[in-house]
Amino acid sequence: MSTRYEVVFSCYLRDDTPEWVMAALRWHLGLDADFPDGLDDQDGQLYPLLVPDSYANRRLPGGDAVSLHREVQEFTNHGELYEWELFARNHWVDDSMLYLRSLLDLLAPHIARPGYGGHFRDIHDTDVTIFDFRDGTYEPIEIWGVDPL
Repeated sequence: MSTRYEVVFSCYLRDDTPEWVMAALRWHLGLDADFPDGLDDQDGQLYPLLVPDSYANRRLPGGDAVSLHREVQEFTNHGELYEWELFARNHWVDDSMLYLRSLLDLLAPHIARPGYGGHFRDIHDTDVTIFDFRDGTYEPIEIWGVDPL
């Protein structure tokens, strides 16, 4: 029997995040159908990780949810400051957790605000493992049964 996880991304990306990163993120979220140029598929990860499950397949209360929006975060003397707001909450089986590193590596260099960027947890547990983004990378995290990230 597979271990099942709730995986949450809740972070802001800089407005100057490269288009190839945004294309990869839109593909992972299910907002674009075509596999994006520039995404490294060497890990064998050939399917989007953040596409919400259908209503009939949901395993988390409230179901999966994803959102990606460019929003004004601040008004300055030089104009408006924009950031990309990313929110994704998904149900993953343990095999998918092998690909978590690829998403963290994709996002970390473009995080607009250091600190909390999301978390994961076994769906039957209350303990969460937080993604802590700092200086273009993230703090190492450990997943039971998977090499530390």
